[in-house]
Amino acid sequence: MTPATARPGATTGPSGTPDPTGTTSTAYGAREHARAQEGTRADAMPVVPARAWPRPPGGVAAGDLVWAETVPGGGYAHKVLARGTELRLTDLAGDACAHLTLHVADRPWERLNTADTVKVLWNAYLGERHLLLSDQGRVLASVTADTSGRHDALCGTSTALRNTRRYGDGSPHGPSPAGRELLKLAAAKNGLEPRDLPPSVSFFQGVRVRPDGGLEFTGSAGAGTRVTLRAEMPLTVLLANVPHPLDPRPRYTVTPLEVLAWRARPTAPGDPLWDATPEGRRAFLSTLDDLAARGLA
Repeated sequence: MTPATARPGATTGPSGTPDPTGTTSTAYGAREHARAQEGTRADAMPVVPARAWPRPPGGVAAGDLVWAETVPGGGYAHKVLARGTELRLTDLAGDACAHLTLHVADRPWERLNTADTVKVLWNAYLGERHLLLSDQGRVLASVTADTSGRHDALCGTSTALRNTRRYGDGSPHGPSPAGRELLKLAAAKNGLEPRDLPPSVSFFQGVRVRPDGGLEFTGSAGAGTRVTLRAEMPLTVLLANVPHPLDPRPRYTVTPLEVLAWRARPTAPGDPLWDATPEGRRAFLSTLDDLAARGLA
């Protein structure tokens, strides 16, 4: 018997005969549909491998890229980064808001502590030369470059309850996902639980403290601004790109975030950042002492 000839666009069974439905309603049809997507790209998605990213930062070899991703508004991302890796975040269209948490990769109970990050360094406003400290007083990451100046270490991210009250939904797969719900998903993919999530810092949407102690939302510095962080310890990075909790706009407004990371070197003695303040120097010394004891420096 002569096998039937498949019509254009039809899917086939295991022997090459057509799937009579030509849709994803069968396993064969679903398989062919999925395979047909190979090579297609969306505006917001990871690039794998990262070295295939078409526009490496200036001075960075494509082969040194280890993370290249565009995170959509209402999306999240995560990656484990080696010590010394540089991580650049770019607000592509002017309404990104990158909510960030950090954990030491091989011991996640040591994690970002926003209170110490502002208290120990006597500065509540994140920016270039600021250090992100752990709850052990060690440097998790340093801010090596910043063209935005609109950041926040005081408010944390949004919650499901808040977003439900404000936008009508705060679930992670709904139209207005809350930052904490997305960070919980990112955490789960790294073996972490909700209780492991500390308060986050956020980049690209600013907050200032008024003379009366209230908080003033200052918004974005505009499209194309960037922040570069340097991992001073091996880190698990969790990111959620969602509106800032103090954003007064009634609609859920957030635009894509570009994330690039590449191999580099950690801050070392003699670097101006190392000795910028007595408190920072002490934090770097504590970090180096810990890493040396564990054979990582």
